[in-house]
Amino acid sequence: MKTLLLTGFEPFLNHPFNPTEYIAHQLNGNVVGSYQVRGKVLPVEYGSSAHELIAYYEELRPDAVIILGLAAGRNRLTPERVAINVNDGPSDNSGEERADKPIIDGGPAAFFSTLPVRKFLNILNKRGIPAELSNTAGAYLSNHVMYSMLHHLEKSKHEIPAGFIHVPPSYELAVNDRSISGWPKETLLYAIEIVIDSLDKTLTGDEQKWKNYMTD
Repeated sequence: MKTLLLTGFEPFLNHPFNPTEYIAHQLNGNVVGSYQVRGKVLPVEYGSSAHELIAYYEELRPDAVIILGLAAGRNRLTPERVAINVNDGPSDNSGEERADKPIIDGGPAAFFSTLPVRKFLNILNKRGIPAELSNTAGAYLSNHVMYSMLHHLEKSKHEIPAGFIHVPPSYELAVNDRSISGWPKETLLYAIEIVIDSLDKTLTGDEQKWKNYMTD
């Protein structure tokens, strides 16, 4: 059976709950589709997040990597298309701030996700889960770990599906912030199960029609 490394993040900034941590814990050890999921939670720290992610990868040598992150200002799942070689944003959980600094000195300007992001979008929308492609993972820790993982895979010449998906906030975050429209965390969990299950599957006829519609 194939192995999939699935990571989430701990709570950060003013968010007391991170649904990606919940998803990583809930799916750890589960079999979804043709993958056994190994769920891990990363710190929101520039100095350790990418190092821990790559260490998990080297320990497991999985057949696919999906990194999850919270996008509190979004209202749908957004598979990320690209990661850029720059750090920017607020201080991390250790208090460190990296403004306008490259992630990898001398590294490529950007990496594209090697996940089938268009297929994810088609299947999620077909199942009634609002989703759209995103062309920016920002420049904070989400982008930092996505870029670092893809750089590591290119450098080590390991060609596997790998990339990042942002999830919207769950109800736990909406309780104390009226500007947030939260989802049930169980729905977010179900959405990620759909994504993992779809990795090795061929689109159905109806899903192919939806794909054609979305790309016209």
